[in-house]
Amino acid sequence: MSTLKLATRKSLLAMTQSGMVADALTAATGRPVELVGITTEGDVNKALLAQIGGTGVFVNRLREEILAGSVDFAVHSLKDLPTTPAEGIELVALPPRHDHRDALCGPGKLSELPAGARVGTGSPRRVAQLRALRPDLEVVPIRGNADTRLAKVSDGELDAVVLANAGLTRIGRTELVGELFEPEQMLPAPGQGALAVECRADDAELIELLRVLDDPATRAAVTAERAVLAVLEAGCSAPVGAFAQVENEVLSLTATVVSLDGTRQIRLSASGHPEHAAELGRELAARLFEQGADKLMEGP
Repeated sequence: MSTLKLATRKSLLAMTQSGMVADALTAATGRPVELVGITTEGDVNKALLAQIGGTGVFVNRLREEILAGSVDFAVHSLKDLPTTPAEGIELVALPPRHDHRDALCGPGKLSELPAGARVGTGSPRRVAQLRALRPDLEVVPIRGNADTRLAKVSDGELDAVVLANAGLTRIGRTELVGELFEPEQMLPAPGQGALAVECRADDAELIELLRVLDDPATRAAVTAERAVLAVLEAGCSAPVGAFAQVENEVLSLTATVVSLDGTRQIRLSASGHPEHAAELGRELAARLFEQGADKLMEGP
């Protein structure tokens, strides 16, 4: 039985996530998997993501390796994946989603930070929602892996940073989490906490094999969230949050657009059948537009 080659970024989080998917596939099918570490543009370029193109900078290189045939498939953090389909590439599986929430890493809760406290994040979505919650804070743009960001808190450069709790949990770095933001406080990025498995669209045998990893409830939820993002034509450079979940065959979706200064916010919800996830997301995005979402995304 030949070993499958799985393309992944080289960061600790990416390697850990890809290892989890590899183990799950081997457990389900008996097929051995080898991780192949690849350096992407997002790993090399240290500018803020909004300045270097946002979505795609972490995935394009992996997709090139798939199309070249040097690897069989790739694993991505779904929130890094552009909403526009890639030619020749199939998004074949969405494994069960982990925690969708953002985490405040620091000495306590957001409400306990002193006025003027410095909070770091590289996400305009988090910036906007932090400013809406605490306009007195100084929000500082940062990049780097989780350990680099957490170190800015432990060495006193920042009072707190905001990171995805799923990633912190996967790499075992939750000891600094002071608060987990529920969607009522801060809506996550569309697809946050979920992983994406891609392979060549013409590899029918591999597609069939990888489909064992797909979780229907996760697929419905993130399909709705990403449909909102696609209609708004927003990447990670826009202050857009969305979260959906399936309970008792009902898909519930909430989305928000927030001005970067945090002073204006549109937040709407909708529900429907999981089979109509994409339609539900598009309809909610259209309602956001009707209420002026495009103006909020343009800036303060």
